[in-house]
Amino acid sequence: MNILSIESSCDETAAAIISGNPFSKEAHPEILSNVVVSQIDIFKAYGGVIPEVAARSHLEAILPVIHQAFKEANFTSTDKSGNPKDDWDKIDAIAVTHTPGLLGSLLIGTLTARTLAILHNKPLYAVHHLKSHIYSNWLGNERVPVFPILALVISGGHTQIIRMTEHNHFEIIGTTYDDAVGECFDKVAKILGLPYPGGPSIAKAAKNGDPKKYHLPHPQIKDLDFSFSGLKTAVLRAVQKEVGVPISYPSHQLKDLLSEQQVADFAASFEQTACEILLEKLEKALEKYPDTRSIVFAGGVSANNRLRKKCLGLLATTGSPRQRERTIGSPPVTTGRTTGARGANNLNIFFPEPCFSGDNAAMVGAAAFYEIASGVQPTDPLSLNILPRSTIK
Repeated sequence: MNILSIESSCDETAAAIISGNPFSKEAHPEILSNVVVSQIDIFKAYGGVIPEVAARSHLEAILPVIHQAFKEANFTSTDKSGNPKDDWDKIDAIAVTHTPGLLGSLLIGTLTARTLAILHNKPLYAVHHLKSHIYSNWLGNERVPVFPILALVISGGHTQIIRMTEHNHFEIIGTTYDDAVGECFDKVAKILGLPYPGGPSIAKAAKNGDPKKYHLPHPQIKDLDFSFSGLKTAVLRAVQKEVGVPISYPSHQLKDLLSEQQVADFAASFEQTACEILLEKLEKALEKYPDTRSIVFAGGVSANNRLRKKCLGLLATTGSPRQRERTIGSPPVTTGRTTGARGANNLNIFFPEPCFSGDNAAMVGAAAFYEIASGVQPTDPLSLNILPRSTIK
């Protein structure tokens, strides 16, 4: 089965074609093409995404991106005039992100997918964006996660711990009360005068900084939930104190008072604290669900190298004696996967390949692949609606 998948939930216009047999337990999705056109360069000047501009950019890019996906998969032929055309006979289904995301961006992707499904008489699968991020861990790996799974979804719009006991079965066991961790990265980067998006720019600055230079608080939130708005404010107050200005001093002017080393130290201290907060909650989740066989990280923040290294080290060396039995091997950070032993069981830790951490369409196709394997029925393209906000189910 070949699935054309489309992603346009925020500021990436993406299309991919994946292949595989979802009805075989041994089969996993294979990527035939994966094309992404990013709008990051457009929004660097603004320090964030402007929804109306993002939607217009999707409108311009969506059809060329789909055509490129066909071309890279070798799914094109020539017409009688010798012009290239997409071979729709090789496509068995279409998948598209329909929730959550920016309203205008989602609209472009879903209208395109609906139209193509009707025009070419293909079944349409509407996919939740967070499902796609989780299933990015089934791409590019020879081994795949084993159930039960704990998924830490960390991106610009989401911070959640999700438990999976089987494919297409999701239980949210922890979520953020306010800001997502990726949003916090963006806001702290803005305070420090670093470019958008905040995740990569903070990671780059932090390489030359001291992660212990500034003490930042860990919010005491009950159970497995998160809160990052207080951390963002703590960075702001710490910067204001460091440069000797009152709390009323405009945050956007603080960057002019900071030295390059101070920026690096604040970036490193913030990055370290954010990673520790995430992993403290993950340790609690492992305590609560000791039958966990795999941990998967998902979302843009999963690309952070400090998080990848600290995850392996923290799980290997901290916690109770029972927790320390989770001996994790050296971190193959570049390969996106590591395994370790926990008594007689294996605890597998998966990070998506860096190219799959951000928004892309291959992960949408992977999610649809396992929806089909789970018996999910296609969506009526005439009635599909978009949902800017929704809970994964």
